[in-house]
Amino acid sequence: MSKKKKDNFLDYIPKHNKLVPFGENKDGNVEICKKNKGLFNRIAQIFFRKPRVSRIELDTFGSFIWKQIDGERDVYQIGKLVSEKFGQEAEPLYERLTEFLHILRNNDFILYVNLQKK
Repeated sequence: MSKKKKDNFLDYIPKHNKLVPFGENKDGNVEICKKNKGLFNRIAQIFFRKPRVSRIELDTFGSFIWKQIDGERDVYQIGKLVSEKFGQEAEPLYERLTEFLHILRNNDFILYVNLQKK
C-alpha cells in the first residue's frame, strides 16, 4: 500500500500576485485594489453605481503579514515574525494566519511558489 504524504501548509511560500496592485495609505496600512470584472459587476456598475475598482484596506495585523510576504519566507517563518511583533495578541497564531492566507489566495491576491511534491 502506498501512503500519501500530505503537504504541510507551514512549508508553503506565499508570493504577491503581480497582477494585483497595492500600496500603503496615509495610516501605513496596505490597500489592495481589485478590479470588478464580469457581466454582473458591469451591470452593478451601471445600475447601482458600484466602483470599477474596489480598495480593500487591511488592518494592522493583515498589513504586517502582507509586508512579510516576499516569495522567500514560508508560512512558518512569517508566523514567527508575527509572534515577535504582536505576541499574545496574535493568538491563536497559526489558525488566524492560515485563514488569512487562504482568503488572500482565494481572491487571487497571492500565489504559492516553490511547492515541492513529495
